[in-house]
Amino acid sequence: MGRQLETYFREFMNGIRAGHAFDPEADREQWRTAAVARLKELLGGFPEEKAPLAPVATECVALDGYTRERVEITTFEGLRMPMYVLTPERAEGPLPAVIACHGHGYGVKDIVGLEPDGSERRGDPGLHKDFAVALARRGFLVVAPELLGFGERRFAEDAAGGPKANSCFRIAAHLLMAGKTLAGYRTFETLRAVDYLEGRADGRADRVGIMGISGGGLVAAFAAAVDERLRAAVVSGYANTFQGSILDRNHCIDNYIPGLSAAFAMSDAIGLVAPRPLLIESGDKDKVFPRGPAIEAYEALRAIYAAYGAEDRLRADFFSGGHEIGGAVAYDWLASMLGDGEEAP
Repeated sequence: MGRQLETYFREFMNGIRAGHAFDPEADREQWRTAAVARLKELLGGFPEEKAPLAPVATECVALDGYTRERVEITTFEGLRMPMYVLTPERAEGPLPAVIACHGHGYGVKDIVGLEPDGSERRGDPGLHKDFAVALARRGFLVVAPELLGFGERRFAEDAAGGPKANSCFRIAAHLLMAGKTLAGYRTFETLRAVDYLEGRADGRADRVGIMGISGGGLVAAFAAAVDERLRAAVVSGYANTFQGSILDRNHCIDNYIPGLSAAFAMSDAIGLVAPRPLLIESGDKDKVFPRGPAIEAYEALRAIYAAYGAEDRLRADFFSGGHEIGGAVAYDWLASMLGDGEEAP
């Protein structure tokens, strides 16, 4: 019976025809307008009116090459989100900025050089490789939000399970019962970080990018898909096919959005970033979002970017490694896309 079930559901999912699949013969702007509206709807919708951000800085530490500031903002009415803002040392003038989105682990501290208890990094930085710090040292103003369900943003019962325990299931269950999704909440909250950046004199509002790994890659992809203020995106350890990744094994519930496959292939949803610059990273030993389907997704994205005449704005780094940040190509690529020179695309 097990094999029968596997066969049935594989054929069932393969038989779904995405209602908003990219059609190179169709009007691209009409496709994007309708597809963005549908993606927002599937995510659970965003508030029509935004709550005041009411930013409060709670900490500022000078470190080697950059300053780390902890800031809290309001995202949804009644919901606060902590972020770390990393500013390069001796920065002159408004800087290009990057929103950095962590994946599963112990939260935002995992990408800004901190241990779970808030002390400075002592050991191996793991799959995240302190990439927010690497971006700051590359000259970016970096805003790293703590995604809902991790770190300080967990139910007390889950926090008692240790630093890497999360509240993804419990929060997602609450939201699904109300017709909302955890992916939608995280996407909207990340866009509130962009709102915050727009109010900082030391950041370039016209040169904001985003980079995320794994579950943070989902957030980076969807945030850039629905909001053109994000001028370039790096999606690490996520771009794939649904059948080859989140439907091929048990994943965290934060990956599942009701009706998403009936509307989009993953490449269609990520392809909404086009024609803005997009780079995807994939490790050849990644067992969470495997290499083969990642290449399939890249080829589908190439077709979308070709239809826009923007092949030069799509890049892939298929590196040797596992489910982890690559970075060898991404940091310089972001600098070339968001740095000084011609107006950002």
